[in-house]
Amino acid sequence: MSERSFHNVYNLSDEQLENLDKAEEMLESQHLNSAEKLLLDMLEKSPKCIPVLNNLGVLYGKYFLEYEKAISYYNEVLELEPSNEWARNERRRYERYLNY
Repeated sequence: MSERSFHNVYNLSDEQLENLDKAEEMLESQHLNSAEKLLLDMLEKSPKCIPVLNNLGVLYGKYFLEYEKAISYYNEVLELEPSNEWARNERRRYERYLNY
């Protein structure tokens, strides 16, 4: 695999990194069910994988409009990494949608 231009903070394997890239491509090309399946398979293998949890939050919040499900994934991220401001902001956004 080619050298990555970022620091792999979560120590993800090459396979995980490749699958995350695939999932993001699927989201961009609107292959949402395929992205969901891939991300859920990844989560089953690594239930505490923060990038997978974040991507599931994006999938359910932005694409499926299932805000409660998105919030639950962001809650999981924040349990594992309380200082994750991105997850906190996304969760807050979807909580606002539920309160309208």
